Amino acid sequence: MKRKLGGDDVVPTYAKRSRPVNKPPRTMNELLSFILDHEEAFQSRGRLASLYSDFRSQIHTNPDGYYANIAAWKKALADAARAGVIPCQGAAHDLLTIRTGDELSRALASNEYGRPMALGVVIGDAVSKKEMVPLNEFLASKTSIYNRSWVPTPRQVISWGLRQLGVIGAPGSQDRLAVGNFVVMANVEAAASNVLKQMSSRKSNVDLVFSRSTFATEFANTLDSSHALTQVDLNILLTHLARDKQSVSFDSKTVKFKQDSHTLPSPITHQDATIANLRDLISSMNTQIPPLTARIATLDATARAAVASKTMTAAKSALRSKKLAEATLVRRTDTLAQLEEVFAKIEQAADQVEIIKVMEASSTVLKGLNKEIGGAEGVEGVVDALKEEMSKVDEVSGIINEVGQEGVVDETEVDEEFETREKREQEEAEQTRVRLEELEKLDQERKEKKRAETERNRLEEQKIRDAEAAQKASTTEEDSFLEQASQEMGSMSLNETDSEQAEKPTEPVAAS
Repeated sequence: MKRKLGGDDVVPTYAKRSRPVNKPPRTMNELLSFILDHEEAFQSRGRLASLYSDFRSQIHTNPDGYYANIAAWKKALADAARAGVIPCQGAAHDLLTIRTGDELSRALASNEYGRPMALGVVIGDAVSKKEMVPLNEFLASKTSIYNRSWVPTPRQVISWGLRQLGVIGAPGSQDRLAVGNFVVMANVEAAASNVLKQMSSRKSNVDLVFSRSTFATEFANTLDSSHALTQVDLNILLTHLARDKQSVSFDSKTVKFKQDSHTLPSPITHQDATIANLRDLISSMNTQIPPLTARIATLDATARAAVASKTMTAAKSALRSKKLAEATLVRRTDTLAQLEEVFAKIEQAADQVEIIKVMEASSTVLKGLNKEIGGAEGVEGVVDALKEEMSKVDEVSGIINEVGQEGVVDETEVDEEFETREKREQEEAEQTRVRLEELEKLDQERKEKKRAETERNRLEEQKIRDAEAAQKASTTEEDSFLEQASQEMGSMSLNETDSEQAEKPTEPVAAS
């Protein structure tokens, strides 16, 4: 059984195992090694050859293979970016962007197949489908990427490909990628989804406010536990959350998430910035206490060792430093306690503000409803009018009852007529019962008479059959007797004839 993979090559379905890709471990770079190890589409020799070939002409001869190869490359590049193995200019690897150019093409070069020849077509297809967006365009745009205006026309795609990516020359020639940074939307959406999922459990209004540094620390590993988001990644993520998801509002120092009860995030205020700074200060104080505690323990051990060795100068110096560290620790601890108390009060006040807002809104609603019904006086007027109308109904009913008193029915007569009818119905029922009993009795007698007559007829027929049988037997016996007698008489007649012939004399014969 064979299947068609990406390009024109046809290889057995077991090629993935029986014909592994040649992997030169000593010369292979990190990006190519990651792709070959983690991407299933790159683990077959025949498929790998097709992926590295110039498959642009297949859009007419084998469109399924063409788009399969593009999909495989886009997935591999997105996964590699998330893993932090895409080549970069600095030490930090961006997880949400890909930098194209000769460096990327060289990092993907295989010892056996060389550089991928259709990489420009892959990037162009991703851009046309908004799966990759130029970084500058992504950050500068005021409209959401999900807006239809972001969808480029075919002419724009071709122009962009020729101008930005350098996809030039006839099919079969090698792509030349221009240098550019592109936002990988699959990674951006995954990071945003993880951030919003983490924030879904936070209900306090104060917990929704972060400084930029706290936000970076809190969600540094939201996409990959082994690699932290860079500053470029954080800018992309915040832009996506604010513009496209409408879940946060942010400025150069503060980030504020939308409340669950609000449709849109509220603008950042001076109070929000203060809360963010206070949280930063508390976090900083918390990080200072453990080192001070460890330093005090170290100085104490040093002083003890100096006393044991009778080095009094060193012992006094260590004790002096220990006292200073303890005093600093006390000040830091007291300050931290005060800051935490202030933060708790701010949190309580913020919650109270929301409660007051809800109560104010509720009072406005009640005021509107009371206005609609006219207040207490309006209600009293309605109730009085209702009572007056109800009393009029009672008066009308009384008049109607007085007029109809002449035609009032006597209940006694009704009862007597009812008893008479009931008695007559009982009598008719009794007569019917008696009549039914008589009919049942007559029917029973008729059935018994019929059974008796049937039995009598059966006996008479039996007698006739017995008489006929007896007569037949008698006739047979008489016939037998007569036949026997006839035979005997015949026998006697023959005997007599013979005797007469024997006694008769013989006469002489006359002469002729």
